[in-house]
Amino acid sequence: MKNRILFIIFISFSPILLGQVYEIGLSLGGTNYVGDIGRTNYIYPNKPAGALFFKYNWNPRIALRGTYSYLPIEGNDKNADTDFKQNRGLSFKNTIHELAVGMEYNFYEFDMSSEDKTWTPYILLELAAFNYKTPESEPQPRQYIYSNKTSYAIPFGVGFKSKLYGTLAFSVETKIRYTFEDDLDYSTSRIPSLDFEGTGNDWYMFTGFSLIYTFGRPACYTQGL
Repeated sequence: MKNRILFIIFISFSPILLGQVYEIGLSLGGTNYVGDIGRTNYIYPNKPAGALFFKYNWNPRIALRGTYSYLPIEGNDKNADTDFKQNRGLSFKNTIHELAVGMEYNFYEFDMSSEDKTWTPYILLELAAFNYKTPESEPQPRQYIYSNKTSYAIPFGVGFKSKLYGTLAFSVETKIRYTFEDDLDYSTSRIPSLDFEGTGNDWYMFTGFSLIYTFGRPACYTQGL
């Protein structure tokens, strides 16, 4: 009886397990940040950045996805649109290393093995953990000791993807991350010289182009949304 149940389970799930298409890809683009220093434009990529990702197409509407991103960010008050910031003259640079997992939801069915389901806009919902530098102390005036810090963000985004040729596809995507931190720009109440006026928790964004390679057996989805 036990072997019969296992056989039935295997037969039931084998079309799903064998029928998926996997994707790996490389994204290149730019980042920007919104916080206490510099501009407050949410889509204004100004630092080169990149990412590697793997996707599992659960069905023609949903893809599960994991991503590693290398995201330098910077801000400079001289580029701000307020006199207060321009007169203050602060600037910073930091680098974010991010791991994210989440889901793509396609507005239209997407199937690289078909003739007419080869493009779609999509939305992206993820959870992310990221690592960056934060100041710990100021042993001498304007000389700081930094440490690495890990925190979490809620990324969401929009994109468009399309078949390119054969097993290759491309996408254009913008992702916005809301963090639960206010020190990506080194602002901190622990150090008086870095305790400057704030605007709440920091944000960072990525906008870029991705080249995607698909592999695995052609999809034979048994059900969709």
